[in-house]
Amino acid sequence: MVLPALLLELSAPALSIPARLVTAWAVFQGLLLEALPFLLLGVSIAALARWLAPGGQWLQRLPRHPLLGPLTGAALGFALPACECGNVPVARRLLAGGAPLGTALGFLFAAPVLNPIVLASTWAAFPNQPWLLAARPLGALAVALVLASLLRLLPEAELLVPEVLAERRLSQPLSAVGLLERRSGLVGLPAAPAGLAPPAPAATGGSAARPPLAEVLEHGGREFLDLAALLVLGCAIAALVQTLLPRSWLLAVGRAPTLSILSLMALAVVVSVCSSVDAFLALGFAAQVTPGALLAFLVLGPVVDLKLVGLFGVLLRPRAIALTVAGASLAVLLIGQWVNLLRL
Repeated sequence: MVLPALLLELSAPALSIPARLVTAWAVFQGLLLEALPFLLLGVSIAALARWLAPGGQWLQRLPRHPLLGPLTGAALGFALPACECGNVPVARRLLAGGAPLGTALGFLFAAPVLNPIVLASTWAAFPNQPWLLAARPLGALAVALVLASLLRLLPEAELLVPEVLAERRLSQPLSAVGLLERRSGLVGLPAAPAGLAPPAPAATGGSAARPPLAEVLEHGGREFLDLAALLVLGCAIAALVQTLLPRSWLLAVGRAPTLSILSLMALAVVVSVCSSVDAFLALGFAAQVTPGALLAFLVLGPVVDLKLVGLFGVLLRPRAIALTVAGASLAVLLIGQWVNLLRL
């Protein structure tokens, strides 16, 4: 597990270069082994949804209200026990299937905290701090609402990567998206990946034909390999950064109201630990930092970390990723400051 290695690194003295490389390799393996099962779970859920509901009509019935949509997406996290890595392929399926933008974004950003495994692990790590058990899901929900509202200001063409945008427009009814935007019908279908037939236009009535199971498995396998390659790169960067950066620098200002929040936000981005176990990591330094900093660590990590930035690249354009990082950081900083005002 990566957790013991991280806790050891928090208190370890300066290491030699060979020892740091060994530590980086151990942390990399821990991060990867921790995240891969959830990534596989997310891809499996997305593939199952594509096979059981190929037309995605149920996705288009989800709420489009600016507030109710993200709340509905966040609520879906209670039924899907996946961390932030596993949520990316599911969110991609929601977007490609024509789900309302706010609903899909609410799921992407809030579900990593609002799922049974993460809530149970938070309770197990901090059973004597009931305020934290309520503040973490509420903080995650607030950040998701902020990000969904912020990203909705961008046109879909500037928000989503071309592959997701093309598949999403094929899923939209003609009353919402014209032929030119759908790039189907008279204008022609979008180019299909090598080895696959071009996607069929969305049906204007009735239910779409269920794709063959072999095709769904092939599509899911290819998606898993693509995401796993990005995950490997992100875990490698996270392992190198957190091994080379002395953790004591970030914890040295643990009792300063504002600097403690900023330092724990940076730590959350660097360690990139899965949301299902990050509460146990936070338990190791909870007594050294302010309450707002502790909450900031637990809320920001599942939304923005080094391994997630690469995964977001299969959904969002670089400008949208930059807005996500900036918006989440500002929202978490304000939440942490507010908590410190109340509890210090």
